Amino acid sequence: MLTHELIPARTSASRRLVVVLHGLGDSMEGYRWLPGELRLPWLNYLLVNAPDEYFGGYSWYDIYGDPAPGIVRSRRLLTELLEDLPRRGFPSGQTALFGFSQGCLMTLETGLRYPRRLAGLVGISGYLQDVAALLQELSPVACEQRILMTHGRQDPLIPIAPVRQQAERLRQAGLRVEWREFDKAHTIAGEEELAVIRDFLEACFREASAVGAAAG
Repeated sequence: MLTHELIPARTSASRRLVVVLHGLGDSMEGYRWLPGELRLPWLNYLLVNAPDEYFGGYSWYDIYGDPAPGIVRSRRLLTELLEDLPRRGFPSGQTALFGFSQGCLMTLETGLRYPRRLAGLVGISGYLQDVAALLQELSPVACEQRILMTHGRQDPLIPIAPVRQQAERLRQAGLRVEWREFDKAHTIAGEEELAVIRDFLEACFREASAVGAAAG
């Protein structure tokens, strides 16, 4: 089981949750600022540490050798975590995934294979390991998942052009991808980008509530 910590919503009855996945060398400690900056009092946050130690932080997969085994392993661990959340009072349809860099890859690789609809997927400054393989392995509900992908035009670590092409391939396959570019490096671009994420999450959870009401 992945190490994680719940930061409860200020609205105590809320069952809405975002699972936060950090980037390479970071940890859950790097995202304790997020609830205060997103200013969504009805949202619970589950901060998650990746499984591998990496120079004082953690890693989701190996960036020096073959990343595939680590991605598959971490995807399995995240799927197990998602499967356990309803037991803890957080339904799949009221749960979103949020990831930065390596966490972005894990958000998309896991969320688009997950067999139940989630509230939304937010992928920041990341990429996909193998788009063709992912498109072959999409879950039956993947085309219903709402997806936000953001990236920096000045990102020195993950150049934007290939990721832009990946997002377009997902869109052409029928996925609900919202693509946003910012004048930033490998980071989150302050309130400008947070406002986009905030609006996206609000829209996602409104839609999720409507879908849940219709199903009920």
